[in-house]
Amino acid sequence: MGPGCAGVLGWLLLVQAALRAAGSCCPCDAKDFGHGSLVCACSATYCDTLDPVVLPAPGTYIKYESSKAGKRLERSEGGFQHNAETPDFHLTLDTAQRYQKVKGFGGSVTDSAAINIQSLSKDAQNHLLRSYFSEEGIEYNLVRPMASTDFSVRLYTYADAEGDFELKHFNLTEEDTRMKIPILQAAQAVAKRPLSLYASPWTSPVWMKTNGAMTGRGTLKGSRDKYHQAWAKYFIRFLDEYAKHNLTFWAVTAGNEPTAGEIVFYPFQCLGFSPEHQRDFIARDLGPALANSSHRDVRLIILDDQRVMLPYWAEVVLKDPVAASYISGIGIHWYLDFLAPIDLTLSITHHLFPDYSSSHTEASAGSYFWRPRVVLGGWDRGTKYSHSILTNLNNYVTGWTDWNLALDMEGGPNWSKNYVDSPVIVDSSKDVFYKQPMFYHLGHFSKFIPEGSQRVGLSVSKKCRRCDLEHSAFLAPDGAIVLVVLNRSPTDVSFGISDPRVGFIAAMAPGDSIQTFLWKQPA
Repeated sequence: MGPGCAGVLGWLLLVQAALRAAGSCCPCDAKDFGHGSLVCACSATYCDTLDPVVLPAPGTYIKYESSKAGKRLERSEGGFQHNAETPDFHLTLDTAQRYQKVKGFGGSVTDSAAINIQSLSKDAQNHLLRSYFSEEGIEYNLVRPMASTDFSVRLYTYADAEGDFELKHFNLTEEDTRMKIPILQAAQAVAKRPLSLYASPWTSPVWMKTNGAMTGRGTLKGSRDKYHQAWAKYFIRFLDEYAKHNLTFWAVTAGNEPTAGEIVFYPFQCLGFSPEHQRDFIARDLGPALANSSHRDVRLIILDDQRVMLPYWAEVVLKDPVAASYISGIGIHWYLDFLAPIDLTLSITHHLFPDYSSSHTEASAGSYFWRPRVVLGGWDRGTKYSHSILTNLNNYVTGWTDWNLALDMEGGPNWSKNYVDSPVIVDSSKDVFYKQPMFYHLGHFSKFIPEGSQRVGLSVSKKCRRCDLEHSAFLAPDGAIVLVVLNRSPTDVSFGISDPRVGFIAAMAPGDSIQTFLWKQPA
């Protein structure tokens, strides 16, 4: 080999080492839309990726960092110190304290998400799905689809034929067979981790409803009768039809936001239930229908609505032994969190009903009418996601699911013009999509805290009055320790991390940043 070749080889090795240190073979193609931080642009020919996570040698750690300043899951390495002076503010790991096990993290394949994904070229679609589900992406494992929502271009159910109590005319629609099912199958094909699908219906067919409309105030007709039996059968038929496409479900919820259907003139699809009505429907109809079907192992989740309803909703439903026997968990949304302190809702509910898991089943930024819908590069929206995830995880929640996987530049399509933001925004006119700060915030959890991880104790030496650090620690199934630290303040914060079995890390959280630390403990 001549000296010229050796020089080129040396340069290539240096580049490879630098990229490996950054945690990806393909860095972010950064675009600045003037909203305070960056998005990463992806196309048919290029998209940023991450290397598979490889735990470092004992006595060392790896750190992934994203920041308002522009870092996106940037990887670095460091070593534990011994006999170092511990700073006043430090976190101490205690793996003897064990809490809930994690189910996972993910998003929703709505009709709108599917439309946007399929508006891209095949290669760009592949990059988008790999970004979410593959080992070179953030490795989502939870996916939430079912029928039409406000994020559809039309209103429909699977059984719109009047009076079809036997559901002889039940059929999936083009939205399923040509859009959502192919996307779910493609996601499964690129995912290393198994995906857990769960379904949430927005409304029953209108002929089953008291108001004869998909929107507005209305519930199921009758009581313990053919309408309730037909609605329970509807769930089973949905699961049957998806199973024909080799798509099986981990769970169903009893219905999306049941309190919405109690609101006069509610503008989106809804089906009203009180907690008493949901309790009786599960005990008499839905629970037995699932138990007596081939889908008896599908979990049933109640509420799927705002946490302000807790613990009351859980007390009404779960104190009935028949209903409770069919239920495995409670689902919550984030839209009214400002009305409901988490310690007075989720924490109390967990201590009242410790055998039932809690899952965060929907969130979206830009949902309030006085806020901009889509903000390309909005760091604060990513921070809001991470704050919600950490707060929920620290109060016994087992999983966190975002709303639409992808939306267009307007935040749609949405038949009712209820536009919102998304971690991925598609510009089909350019065959590109933009990965928002929200995407990378979610990745700090979804990629590094796999299903089966267990939250462990993390004590704080003292309150940090001049900073805004939030944190949570986990023991992963492979024995790794995973620690997530969020700094919502604009000020850099020095702190320490102490693992009594390994040593001490002298750390610094830059202002407006999120970090994930990983290390091995001795066997």
